[in-house]
Amino acid sequence: MDVQMAVFHCADGFLKQLMVTKLSQCQYALPLLVPDPFTQQIEFPLWTFRQINKSWKMRNNDNEIISQTQPIYNTQTPMVFFFRFGSVSSSKSQLMNSLINEKHNTFFHRNCPGSSRTRVLMDGVVEIAWFCPSGKNTDKFTDCVAFCNLHGDAGDHEKQLQILTEMASVNVILLPQLDKNDRSAAMMNNLFGNKKPLICLLTEDQSTVMKMKKRKFKIGLKYRNQSDVSKELIKTINDCLSESSSTFRLEDVSKHSDIRVDEEDDDDCRRGRAAAQQIMNSLKKKHLTEIKESFMPHQGKLWHQWSQKNKELHRPQGEEIKMEISKIKIKMNEIREKQHESDMSEFMMLFNKEMNLHNEHEKMFFLKWLRILLDEHTSSDLSSLLHKYDETWSAVLKLKDSSNKSEQHKAKQTELEKISEELQAATFGVEHIMREIGQIYESCSSVKKNKKDLQIHFSSLSSLAAEMMISGFPLELMDGDAAHVPLVWISAVLDELIQKLEDQRVFVLSVLGIQSSGKSTMLNAMFGLQFAVSAGRCTRGAFMQLVRVSDEMKTQMNSESDEMKTQMKIDYILVVDTEGLRALELSGRSTRDHDNELATFVVGIGNLTLINIFGENPSEMQDILQIVVQAFMRMKKVNLTPSCVFVHQNVSDVTAGEKNMEGRRRLQETLDEMTKLAAKDEVCDAECFSDVIRFDVQNDVKYFAQLWEGSPPMAPPNPNYCENIQELKESILSHAAKSHGIMLKDLTVRIEDLWEVLLSERFVFSFRNSLEISAYRKLETEYSKWSWSLRSAMMETENKLHNKIENEVMYEVEEIYLQTELKKTSEEVEKSMSEFFEKDKDKDILIQWKTSFKIKIKDVQVNIVRD
Repeated sequence: MDVQMAVFHCADGFLKQLMVTKLSQCQYALPLLVPDPFTQQIEFPLWTFRQINKSWKMRNNDNEIISQTQPIYNTQTPMVFFFRFGSVSSSKSQLMNSLINEKHNTFFHRNCPGSSRTRVLMDGVVEIAWFCPSGKNTDKFTDCVAFCNLHGDAGDHEKQLQILTEMASVNVILLPQLDKNDRSAAMMNNLFGNKKPLICLLTEDQSTVMKMKKRKFKIGLKYRNQSDVSKELIKTINDCLSESSSTFRLEDVSKHSDIRVDEEDDDDCRRGRAAAQQIMNSLKKKHLTEIKESFMPHQGKLWHQWSQKNKELHRPQGEEIKMEISKIKIKMNEIREKQHESDMSEFMMLFNKEMNLHNEHEKMFFLKWLRILLDEHTSSDLSSLLHKYDETWSAVLKLKDSSNKSEQHKAKQTELEKISEELQAATFGVEHIMREIGQIYESCSSVKKNKKDLQIHFSSLSSLAAEMMISGFPLELMDGDAAHVPLVWISAVLDELIQKLEDQRVFVLSVLGIQSSGKSTMLNAMFGLQFAVSAGRCTRGAFMQLVRVSDEMKTQMNSESDEMKTQMKIDYILVVDTEGLRALELSGRSTRDHDNELATFVVGIGNLTLINIFGENPSEMQDILQIVVQAFMRMKKVNLTPSCVFVHQNVSDVTAGEKNMEGRRRLQETLDEMTKLAAKDEVCDAECFSDVIRFDVQNDVKYFAQLWEGSPPMAPPNPNYCENIQELKESILSHAAKSHGIMLKDLTVRIEDLWEVLLSERFVFSFRNSLEISAYRKLETEYSKWSWSLRSAMMETENKLHNKIENEVMYEVEEIYLQTELKKTSEEVEKSMSEFFEKDKDKDILIQWKTSFKIKIKDVQVNIVRD
């Protein structure tokens, strides 16, 4: 703990915040009041709590479970304050752990590994942790409760004691025994005279819980079983909390005099907050679902229309292709003109102004504050929308199960769709602001003219984004809403990166996985990144983030010999995180197209792709990989040499690697078989999966322990998961050490070439896997035979009729006559179709196209008769 506090004292505001956020995720206690080691001035590090959100479930009066997710600095909770007088034989922190989490040391204590008797920096430090209920009957406390712990003798730290005893809902004091002659007697008298509940834990007393007077209790600890003491203490605290209405709010600690608040003491932090608050004021007049439409016009309908037209440009249909292309280009230019003419909102003008006024440190604080205030602004509306969605969804299910399939069911279904759209519209963060800046840049670049409302030249916008990337902010590579890569913008930002960093060599690490499989959590743990994480679809599209490779990291042990060292040639790792594939809320063929396109894109630009799988069954990812492989075979113009590693998450068995040898063999066989099938279709000479995407089944399949050790919300991360993360990181660095990576300027070319080729591909992405493609091509071959049978039969009939008309045997031909002549061939074709769909080995795959192809054959019959 002394080491931790030493690092804390030496760190700047950003590192402190990162440390405390990670400690909170790992369910450890956080510094609340910290005395300066030299001056003893007490600091309240409020800034470090700003990015912490806590989630819990509780039951309301109707016994319904209510879910809560709130920023902890602004949350009203009861607070229990633990402190001690004198030297005591029992560990206060260990006792507190038994109330919060028996299997995890939330508070460090004297019996922990690495603990020592002497403390240099911990005396006088107050730590805080929260108990978050899960909504089950086994919860120790039914509401979220804060627990504060004062280290050292409270008699020596009167300021901390005074602040916390005033703010607490329940005070718990640990001391040897109640003694009127003790030096702390005066303080004890004050506590007994106070109306607040007080629980005295006496280390030299053997008695069970005893009520001394109203709201004042004592519990003996000597020679007593700690489990019994914990039960008594939990019950007593719950009784006290049920009678007390007092709550604690973290932010209110800053109102006390004589303590230093880090946010107020740091000028850059204060100015960054003021600037972010000024921008936020412009949002207050609008409902959350209207913000993007009102303040971000460049990324709305016009950008979506342009993206659609760009895809049509690369996939022209119709006979007059040149004319069609010309029309599309004119329309695209018109859309860019409209984008350029769109007024910049006050919000965007203020954002650009602030980003260009501040120094680098202020800018970082400004962006952090903006993210914090945006989360605070959107959280309550999003919570109510989610609650509304749950209620409507329950109503839809009830109506669906009942025999009543009336208009009421349709109305509820429509309402559900509307709420779903509102939820999509209500998600708003810094990434949407950067998307808007990207579209302002693209529209200005297209019309070759600066925007009238823009106080700077549009070319400096890309410099702003490049600075943000260097500072560690993710940049959107593919817009998940429009399913498009803004090439002009991305190329400009990468060019600016080259200007600022010179042409560095980067190793591109991509990650792919099904929704909620733990991709972003894995990347955040591995590289200390800040990609959005939650249950459900959080990242939309693809984001890239730069991670600098330190000089120490560049000296990487060679995998072949422990004695040999190789100098890593890579300067940066570019991490590309993607949205969860196969999202349930976005199911359908168009989503399959998007997922396949996205997967092909990120595997194509990556030097290495982590294929993240939740559990042991990779079937869903196999389907997507089959499409990726087939797409690569069709992209002969782009020279790609990707590789991949499979990561199986939530496979906790320590012998999983050995037990799953059979699974690995099958994976290899499946990947090789589908590659051969795709190669046959595409007339390519690939023999196995590794010919297209490099993959070593022995070394490139990893098994991960489950993330949580127990059930959330109180479960800490599993130490084995952390070890697995470190092993995977070493494996990635080993891949990077053997790779030459790619220069930034070459990366720009690769992204442009790959995206251009993907836009031109309109066939392969609409299928689930290679088997579907193969089956569909077989069906098309059969269809051409059936349609030719009909056409050739009609040609024979035409020849007969031509002769009859020439010989004046027949003067008029009616449609009914032609249909009769075609009847025999039509019946044969129908019979052949039925046999094909019923008896073919791929009949289960083919069934999905049966109806559409029957309609196509009917259309052929009608058209040839009419023609």
